Amino acid sequence: MRLPGGPSRWEFECARKSVTINASGSLIIDDTHLVIEAALAGVGLGLAYDEQVAEYIAERRLVRVLEEWTPPIPCFFLYYPSRRLQPAALSALVNALRLSQQ
Repeated sequence: MRLPGGPSRWEFECARKSVTINASGSLIIDDTHLVIEAALAGVGLGLAYDEQVAEYIAERRLVRVLEEWTPPIPCFFLYYPSRRLQPAALSALVNALRLSQQ
């Protein structure tokens, strides 16, 4: 998965041990839906949120791997281009998400 600044790193954690991998390969995608489509096509491993792949896992079209190394994420992550000149709607969303985490 490519994020602004380059390919994302895969971070794993199990029994207080953390591992970060700079995944490399011949295919780098910047859209989660395309990551899922590539995994469904058998291209390789993909990283996605449970909610995005639950249907495919239930249908046995995808299989979880390294499940014990991927604990649930306890909070929201929001990526946006800049803090300057934020639209009012984005500022309201950021504030609402911050309040929901308190």
